[in-house]
Amino acid sequence: MMILARRGLRHATFAVILLAAVLGLAAPSSASGLFGQVRYAAIVVDASNGEVLYSKRADELRYPASITKIMTLYLTFEALSTGRISLKDRVPVSQHAASMMPSKTQLRPGDSLTVDEAIRVVAVHSANDIAVALAEKIGGSESKFAALMTLRAQELGMANTRFVNANGVPDPRQVTTARDIAILSRAVMRDYPQYYSYFGLRTTELRGQLFSNHNHLLREPGYDGFKTGFTNAAGYNLSASAVRDGRRLITVVLGGTSAAGRDENVQTLMNAGFDVLRKRSLGVKTTIAANIAEPDDSGPIVRPSVEQGDGGQAGLSVIVHDPIHGDQTVDQLLSQEKRQDPASAPPPPPGLRARLLALQPSSVCGSHRHGHGRSRKAACAAQATRMAAANCSKTRGRAHARCERRASMALAKASLASKARPHHHRRRRLDA
Repeated sequence: MMILARRGLRHATFAVILLAAVLGLAAPSSASGLFGQVRYAAIVVDASNGEVLYSKRADELRYPASITKIMTLYLTFEALSTGRISLKDRVPVSQHAASMMPSKTQLRPGDSLTVDEAIRVVAVHSANDIAVALAEKIGGSESKFAALMTLRAQELGMANTRFVNANGVPDPRQVTTARDIAILSRAVMRDYPQYYSYFGLRTTELRGQLFSNHNHLLREPGYDGFKTGFTNAAGYNLSASAVRDGRRLITVVLGGTSAAGRDENVQTLMNAGFDVLRKRSLGVKTTIAANIAEPDDSGPIVRPSVEQGDGGQAGLSVIVHDPIHGDQTVDQLLSQEKRQDPASAPPPPPGLRARLLALQPSSVCGSHRHGHGRSRKAACAAQATRMAAANCSKTRGRAHARCERRASMALAKASLASKARPHHHRRRRLDA
């Protein structure tokens, strides 16, 4: 009997240990959530004064997906406030607009809807076809409207954002950051508060068809606006705004692995942000990072695989380490990309793309006049090399030293070239 009892005790003890081990293995995964994901980026901002209460990879380039439509509607609100269009004006649906991929309406080429209906279906249903129709109504063409979007983004302080379409359908050239999306979200409420309620609509109807908002946080107390987005490359994105006790916060999360996980992460950050504001009012100094269970992301840098890029700037050469193909230059990567079928390419990770884009002149060089000839090229080169130097902080050891040496040499060349006397001209307006 004693032997059987001991065996039973051993089996019970083993079962307890096994259960603890299983729970222990599962705990880190649930605790870490999205914070450790490579595409994850987030920021929490006080809407009243723009104070950043929390940020993680907030300045790393990401794909905006349908959050792009916040800027599309910002320019629509601008056109409404200046009287260029009215809510009752008709918005025609062109062949190009009707050809957009879902989410979309069932409108056909030649159909039309009012500006008010268009805003509603874009804000609620994230209709790609109607976003393009609005762009063509206001800008004449989607490409001209996208240029206006980028120009307005730069003027708002969205320094790392570039738009090439009005709806956020996949395009490797269309990039932004969590910080820039927070700037844009805050600008909507500051500049056009009379139209902000469109982003809080839970449902809307168009020609007998009912559409529901993809932002499920609107069902939660205090949440009253902004936009979701998703593509395979971008992941699950969300800009959310909520108010409690008379204080408003904006939280942006990019690169979520699921809609539910993204929403939960936004709620975690938002709750912690309001808790920080409450404790501050009581004289307690604290931060969001001190109030959430965020894992330690320190450790060796893991280099991502090769991804899509837009090309480097002449005169600068970057060696990219690819575990499959070995060390290659940007030009070699681009030649491979041209031979590759885009439909078969996997969704790109964000890290390497940020480093490649940092070597190009930003859209400021394309949108503003810096003189002609060598002086303009030198100004853009100087700007691009400064961005390249800033990216050296992401490397370590010998790679960091090599990166700094190359950046210093490039900056020195750009500095010498920029001493050429520029020709100043008046800034050209993009007529919509």
